[in-house]
Amino acid sequence: MPARALVLFPDPRLMRPAAPVDDFGPTLTALADDVRDTLMAASAIGLTAPHIGVAARLMVVRISPDENARVYVNPTVSWASPDTAVHDEGSVSMPGVRERVTRAARVRLSYRGLDGSAHEEEVEGFPAAVIQHEIDQLDGVFWIARLSRLKRDRLVKRFARLKSA
Repeated sequence: MPARALVLFPDPRLMRPAAPVDDFGPTLTALADDVRDTLMAASAIGLTAPHIGVAARLMVVRISPDENARVYVNPTVSWASPDTAVHDEGSVSMPGVRERVTRAARVRLSYRGLDGSAHEEEVEGFPAAVIQHEIDQLDGVFWIARLSRLKRDRLVKRFARLKSA
């Protein structure tokens, strides 16, 4: 499947919750392939269906280039550790800007596979930040919402300057 065009900030589709997936057939597999191909073309770590304009709760994550991309359908965080960690974050939908974001250091997530089978896994460190970032996107929470108002305003201005340059 070919890579699709990315939805760019401030498109309102990035701030809308994605609909749960209830059809685990060939259409979902084709969507997962499109999200995966777009992730690879963008050299991204994580990408959701809303990033390509489809309001479905599907995300693809590939933490490092030497591992296979993993597909998560209807993912939710079922538990988050009270301890936190800070990581640099950014988005392919807002290229050229990054900022430090504080999130839970460990999370347990529940999700479905492409065949509808139920799964649960626990992740920590940077992978936990990536999972939380992408689930936020599926919930309609664009990553900059996790920043203070001052940092968010500065980042949006910096992004606007980059776009106009």
